[in-house]
Amino acid sequence: MIKTILLIEDNLEMRENTSEILELAKYNVISAVNGKEGVKLAIEKKPNLIICDIMMPELDGYGVLHMLSKNRDTASIPFIFLTAKAEKGDYRKGMGMGADDYLTKPFDDMELLFAVETRLKKNELLKADFARTAEGLNTFMTEANTDHLSALSKNNEARKFKKKETIYHEGGLPKSIFFINKGKVKTYRANEDGKEYITGLHKEGDFIGYTSLLEEAHYNESAMALEDSEIVIIPKDYFFSLLYSSRDIATKFIKILSDNVTEKEDRLIKLAYNSVRKRVAEALIMLQNRYQKEGEGNFSMAIYREDLANIVGTSTETVIRTLSDFKDEKLIQISGSNITILNQAKLESMHN
Repeated sequence: MIKTILLIEDNLEMRENTSEILELAKYNVISAVNGKEGVKLAIEKKPNLIICDIMMPELDGYGVLHMLSKNRDTASIPFIFLTAKAEKGDYRKGMGMGADDYLTKPFDDMELLFAVETRLKKNELLKADFARTAEGLNTFMTEANTDHLSALSKNNEARKFKKKETIYHEGGLPKSIFFINKGKVKTYRANEDGKEYITGLHKEGDFIGYTSLLEEAHYNESAMALEDSEIVIIPKDYFFSLLYSSRDIATKFIKILSDNVTEKEDRLIKLAYNSVRKRVAEALIMLQNRYQKEGEGNFSMAIYREDLANIVGTSTETVIRTLSDFKDEKLIQISGSNITILNQAKLESMHN
């Protein structure tokens, strides 16, 4: 697919020459003669990359970057500054604001094309889903990272956790984030009486423990393996180095965080307004969505009734009675702690 590049440059000769080079390299180029027009085009066209002069009338390049960084639709577009100045102060200011690269005029054809190709390649990597394994995580960090950070990714070895073993405790001080390479994990909170509320169910390919780290606060929940699991532990200092090294990587983690918050808000709304029957159906479908593997038949999972009750927000006895009703209605099959979904459509219609 042909990539679209937005060129924001007030100098006619520079704009035409740069456009010609990019078009000869088979890029689709759209141009803006000033910063205000550039911001408008970026929002309308959502290009794959933006090249922007710094010194312009009406709105300079710093202003363009600032405005686009505040817009959700344009914040993650790779951004390259052009400037006639070679002063270190300008470089530091631009990179500090989140620019991805910096070209000083005059530049030759290969300098321009190399900068463009490098930024597009990195952005495609960060948009793609990496393999949900420790090897995939290392590939992501290595290819998306700077040289001195990529070497560190190889040192994040996986640790094995037994079923029901605690990964981190509520109230503890975060020193790492955790990547689930294999297995299933629950996060939960406990009240003064020791009653648990499950805040999240996690699987292979998920990060956990990063929220408290970003907030620089103690863990507000605990994490425990639901089955024998393998967890990659990423040290705090390395995580922040990774986060600060690239605007693209920061954007990816922010999306993970925002998706997680949205999911939790949705669960709380359903917990407040849905009947127990609907909440049990919703919990079973959530388990299926989280843990069913592609191509698998009827979803089946071993889960403690107490854990299911903590997801639903009711007593264990109530969950057992509801599951018994579902079994009688041939919606599920029960064998010991194992629950198999037989009628997914009926359960979905119940909680939608």
